[in-house]
Amino acid sequence: MRFFAILAALGLLTVPALAAPSQAQKDEFYAVCMGIAQDAQLCGCKADAAMTLIDERFMGVVIAAMKGTASPASGDYNAYNTYVAKSNQICKPNY
Repeated sequence: MRFFAILAALGLLTVPALAAPSQAQKDEFYAVCMGIAQDAQLCGCKADAAMTLIDERFMGVVIAAMKGTASPASGDYNAYNTYVAKSNQICKPNY
């Protein structure tokens, strides 16, 4: 029950269910991440986490931000920050 309270506090339960990211988006996310971090374990974890934390549209927002080709729109900024924090929590390095 506490888990759902935490998700509700983050606003994740209020988001309508939308299409999950595609495998092609996951592959692109991983490739862009590897170009930045050059850490297969981290990028694999982040790509897997993105598949469960965000939808197809938002995956495009994240990938564009990672590439530096676009910043999240003002309406996506809070969700973007929440996504980054949650994926960092999930993929926290063991050092």
